[in-house]
Amino acid sequence: MNLLVVGATGTLGRQVTRRALDEGFQVRCLVRNPRKASFLKEWGAELVQGDLCEPDTLSAALAGIEAVIDTATARPTDPQGIKEVDWEGKVALIQAAKTAGVQRFIFFSILNADQHSDVPLMEIKNCTELFLKESGLNYTVFRLCGFMQGLISQYAIPILDGQTVWVTGEASPVAYMDTQDIAKLAVRAISVPEAENRILPAVGSRAWSGYEIIRLCERLGDREAKIARMPLGFLRLMRRITRFFQWGQNVADRLAFAEVQASGKPLTASMDEVYLLLGLDPKETTTLESYMQDYFSRILKKLKELDYERDKNKKKRSKKTPSKSSSQSNG
Repeated sequence: MNLLVVGATGTLGRQVTRRALDEGFQVRCLVRNPRKASFLKEWGAELVQGDLCEPDTLSAALAGIEAVIDTATARPTDPQGIKEVDWEGKVALIQAAKTAGVQRFIFFSILNADQHSDVPLMEIKNCTELFLKESGLNYTVFRLCGFMQGLISQYAIPILDGQTVWVTGEASPVAYMDTQDIAKLAVRAISVPEAENRILPAVGSRAWSGYEIIRLCERLGDREAKIARMPLGFLRLMRRITRFFQWGQNVADRLAFAEVQASGKPLTASMDEVYLLLGLDPKETTTLESYMQDYFSRILKKLKELDYERDKNKKKRSKKTPSKSSSQSNG
């Protein structure tokens, strides 16, 4: 089957591409910068230059494509905002896919997106879900709530480096999921007719609060974390301030989403039906404990190797440097 992956250079997109290639799909990737996406070509994917914000580039990318997995989303640093990428760009992509005769369309939304119309990103995701349902395409929507990959920079690295870890508001428990497992769900859904025209959760085995993750990292890294609490009111103030500036629009929209994560309400859902529907074993899904254990074991091993090399080089330098007394005697 010919598959187009949109947003293939992102955290989730590259895992979807890798998984699809491993399962024998002919994968094409829509990329804005082929040079930065060269690793996808090395994996075996075909690269087509295009942009969601340039609808004229989409028809060529969709030629001969049977299924689309859309992982793209606006980054806070992008020149385009979520309105341009996550709404106007997605509408253009869905319309182009319909015109091209695409058979399956996989879209990633946010858990409880239909319950937060006051949060721009969630409102746009919900509107895109509705637009996709009305498009006539055979779709599957996966509602996500957080990637395990993001926890490395948020918790693990600061704790290892002795930096401050910020915890916001009531620190809502979140059922984070490994992007490799999300990719497995998405690629599997393409081949399962029962998954057509369904909205499904894609979340981890349990919800973790920020403090629980910090304690896990402290134990695995054998370090004590420096914790600072950021009041929810401060987030709201920063959201209002950044809205005054053009460059701050994306930041303000993301801060609004951060308020949902800081509300104290758990972000999780049952995955029983999803695993049954897709014929997958939930025991094969990565747990947060095992994910963090793997990371810390690899990074601590690397740190020990660096310490060993540093000590060895230091000893070599000390042997080559003549002592003060021998220098005086030779003089």
